[in-house]
Amino acid sequence: MSCLPLQPHAKGAEALPGFDPFSAVLHTVIAREIREIREKLEGLAEVLVCDEHFVNSYLEQLQAFDYLIQHSDECVNLLERIAGGEDSLTAINHVRLGAVQQRLRQALEG
Repeated sequence: MSCLPLQPHAKGAEALPGFDPFSAVLHTVIAREIREIREKLEGLAEVLVCDEHFVNSYLEQLQAFDYLIQHSDECVNLLERIAGGEDSLTAINHVRLGAVQQRLRQALEG
């Protein structure tokens, strides 16, 4: 018997406690959305870096762009790992930004 995902509009398609048939798809879509945000941030940062006056005046703020881009990448990678079937705790172990990893662990602890 083949296991096909339920369609969201299919009659009777509901999440069961402990199982959500749409979870992997939703995680993947959210990852794509965050990736698009990261790409826009990266493009904006590249434009701003071309302005020497801006760079000299706002170096610290430009470093925030770098952090946001890295943070976005980590969130995308986490969502993609979970969407691919990796359990949350193992997926969190791969997060390279220590502060983000710590906040994720704390969230799971309740």
